[in-house]
This record gives sequence, C-alpha cells and structure tokens, in this order.
Amino acid sequence: MRKRPIPTRRFIKPSFTSLIEKKRDGQEFTQEEIRYIIDSTLDGDMPKHQQAALLMAIYFANMSAQETAILTEEMMLSGEVIDLSHIAKPKIDKYSTGGVGDKTALVLAPLAMASGVVVPMMCGVEQEFVITTLEKLSAVPGFKSQMTIEQFSDQLARVGGAIAAQTDELAPADKIFYDLRLETGTIPSLPLITGSVLSKKLAEGAEGLVIDVKWGNGSFIKDLEQAKQLARSMTRVGRSMKRRCVALVTDMNQPLGDTVGTALEIKEAIQLLKGEGPEDMKELVLKLGMEIVRLAGVAGSTLSAKQTVQRHLTDGSALEKFKEMIKAQGGDISFIDHPEKFPTAKHIRKLPAPKRGYVHTINAAMIAKGVSLLGAGKDPAHGNKIDYAVGVSEIKKVGTQVKQGEPLMMIHYNDEAKLEQALNYFKDAYRLAPKRPVPPPLVVERVA
Repeated sequence: MRKRPIPTRRFIKPSFTSLIEKKRDGQEFTQEEIRYIIDSTLDGDMPKHQQAALLMAIYFANMSAQETAILTEEMMLSGEVIDLSHIAKPKIDKYSTGGVGDKTALVLAPLAMASGVVVPMMCGVEQEFVITTLEKLSAVPGFKSQMTIEQFSDQLARVGGAIAAQTDELAPADKIFYDLRLETGTIPSLPLITGSVLSKKLAEGAEGLVIDVKWGNGSFIKDLEQAKQLARSMTRVGRSMKRRCVALVTDMNQPLGDTVGTALEIKEAIQLLKGEGPEDMKELVLKLGMEIVRLAGVAGSTLSAKQTVQRHLTDGSALEKFKEMIKAQGGDISFIDHPEKFPTAKHIRKLPAPKRGYVHTINAAMIAKGVSLLGAGKDPAHGNKIDYAVGVSEIKKVGTQVKQGEPLMMIHYNDEAKLEQALNYFKDAYRLAPKRPVPPPLVVERVA
C-alpha cells in the first residue's frame, strides 16, 4: 500500500510525544517526520489518542506551505494513484467545499466533457447538513456511484467523465485523519483541509483542479478571510505538486439556485443544461466552466472560454454528455428526457412572509437542516433511505421585495410531523427589513 518506505539508516524514529510537542511549540516537521507520521497512522503504530493530540496541535499551531505540500503528497502516496496517462485529452476536476442548493457539479462535469475535457470526479463526505452530489444522482433510478478503479478509468476513456464515490484505495491515510477530525473538532484546519482535498483529487489522476471555496452561513467556513486563505493554500500546494490549480471564493450566505432537495435539484440541473434556470446558478456555472476550459487549454482567451461554455450549454451537447454519463453508470436516462417522471411530494405548502419588506438575510444552513428534516438527507434511523420528492423550491433571494403573506418559498413534503419540525428552521432562516439590502457578489475573489 505504501509507496516509499523510510530508509531506517538515515532517519532516527522520534517518539510520538516529541512530534506532538514539536508541533505544539510551533516548529516545522521535516519530510521524513511527516512520512513517519503517515506510515505510523496506516500501520496502527500511533495510538488514536496521540493522533488526536497531533491533529489538535496542527489545528492551533498551523503548518507552513512546505509542510502542507509534503503532507498532501504523502497522503496521496499512502494508497493507489490512478494513472490516466493513456487518455490523451486534458484531465481536469472540480471541487467545492460544499454548499446549500449547489448543483454545479451536475452541470459542470458534462459541460466540461462536451468541451473536450475529461472529468475524473470522485466525491467524498460533505458537511452533515449538505445533500451530496451522489445523493442527488441517486434520485435517478439505477444510477450506480460505486465503481472500482478499473471501471472508473475505463469509463473516463470511453465517455470522458464519471461522478463516483471515493474508493478506499485512494489516500487511506486521509480517511483515518478525516474520521478523527470529525470527532475532535479539527475539521476547519486549513492545512488539514488542503491535504485532505488535494491528496484525494490528485490521486484520481487529475492534471488540474478548479476549486470553489464557499464562505458564509451555509458553509463550514464562516469567515471570508479564512476562505481566501484556504483558496491560496490549495492553489499554492497544487502548483508545488506540478498541477494546474485555480480557486474561486464564492458566496454561500443564501442557497444557490431556486431549489434545495434531491429530485428538485436534479430537475434544476437539467434546466441549466438546456441553457435555462436561475441566474445565480447560470453565473456560477459560467465562471467555473470558463476556468475549467482555460485550465485544460481548450480555450485560450477569456472570451473564447466564455463562448465555448455558452455554446455547449445552449446547443444541447452538454445535456447529451450528461445522459451518456448517467447511462454508463446504469441510470435510467428517460428521467433526464422527461423530468416529470421524478417523484413528486404529496403536499406543497407555501412559507408566508410574516410582514411586508425586503429579504435582508437568509441562513442557508437552516434551510438545509429543514430540508434534511423533511427526509431529503440520509437517515440512519430508516436504513439511510432518502425521500427524493421532498425539499423547497421558488426560494426568494436576498434583495427581493415581498408582501405580507407572499411565499418566501414552497415546501414539498410527504409527512406532516416532519413538516412541523422543519418549519421552525425555515421560519428562522429569513430576516425581512424595510430597506432593500445590497446583495453580496456571488464571486468574491479569483486565486490562481
């Protein structure tokens, strides 16, 4: 499993305690020390309580750019690294830190494929309240997200793209660390996020990566400056590993698009693949799509990139690529041709505005939690079943004027008891004010 054993003559193994103390006191690890930590984690030699202490020391004392790059590479080499050199086309992936109503991956993968870019997309765990891309795709009957490395590589060569579940063979050291970070409150550590994301993405065989770093109340990154720092960290480490990397810092202080759910979001993605759909989603797809085709080298100038993306969105070629990918993974494409076949909720109810005014703020995380309570997320109590029909649509956005009683959103539900629980979150998510606020820009910064 491990690619590079430590030559024992040159490296005297330190105690785990001394490594924890070294990082606690703000000192830098050497490459040999980081490799030793990864090997000891994989072998089970480092006890779990000392792994936890080490993660907490990294969380508080941070890591330099050099350390983060070494950590990323060692985690990537802790398992299999997919070789896609037999595929001549450029191989670019897109990663998002996770957002409420974010269905861009569903649109960008086929859009990039239509533009002549191969998209090797493996999806890991998202934040607990965010519905994952794979959960949305599971609304398509027959769609299979579990693939072996051979199946993944074969589909990329045949179809030009795949959206699959993360395999255990890739970056196994990260899986151990990530599970422990969840338990120890160290998820927001920038070097650990950078190492976790890039080790997996680069092990997939991607030559370049476009990253969407979300900040705001619907993201685990609440602070804009921290989001910018993460974007810089990821692009810097990507470059140091000889990979092309661009990051956009984008707003997640309200849901993206008009819907949050599973089938509802798939239907919105199909609209976008027809060149229709909500303006904010169109803007983000255009911006991220332009970055992908430029990074891949299939479009030189900004204008050429914009024209390429717009053409494939409006001429139906991206939609065809989406169907091709769905079919390759066992999905029933008649649902893509006829979105009305997706399950619909028994009841639809409006969330009335309590007074006249402008939508001043929306807490996207609260909407996500409410939708999850309706049954849109995996529920361990019910065998991890997802209710594909439920969710919210026609979401009124920040800056919109509403009259008293006018719907702030439409709630799609099947269970009255679940609705009662979710309603509190939906009501608390909205703040109305007499003056029109200035909606924040969707793309805050580009880091390349």
